[in-house]
Amino acid sequence: MLAICLAMLETEGDRRRFTHLYEAYEKKIYAVALRLLGDQPRAEDAAQQTWLQLLRRWERVSALPWEETEGYVVTAAKNCALDILRAERRTTAFPEDWDPPAREERQDEYDYLVSLIRALPESYRRILELKCVEEWTNKEIARRLGLKESTVAVRVLRGRTMLKERLEREGYTYAAV
Repeated sequence: MLAICLAMLETEGDRRRFTHLYEAYEKKIYAVALRLLGDQPRAEDAAQQTWLQLLRRWERVSALPWEETEGYVVTAAKNCALDILRAERRTTAFPEDWDPPAREERQDEYDYLVSLIRALPESYRRILELKCVEEWTNKEIARRLGLKESTVAVRVLRGRTMLKERLEREGYTYAAV
């Protein structure tokens, strides 16, 4: 990771200061992330994100007096770990063995629709599962996933468009009533 970060810096002075920062706080950043996330792979991800975040804000970080860098670095590590937790909370998927509520009539078509929804990209799949299968409102979905209601509405529209295109490719046609 250090070599990648150093390659992103322009001057030798910046590379020396970053190396010093890295050597001083590498273990501390990992420890903060591990304490918040609870497992090694996610803590490693958070630590890498922290170093990239510090690079993106390098002008500010390098201008800090050395005695203030620890607080800044620890806060950055904490924020990266919390970002990972927030992202996981927003995208928690239904378990693979999840069985959607059964419909009495036209069960085969319903099962097929559920399989198509599950095949969508994650950001659309989760929303359409809640909208079409669980019959939640956009407001409920937005609250649950931590999104804006307008974002949910757009993803519902785009997800339905993806489903419609897939069905049309397979020979189904849509007739407006």
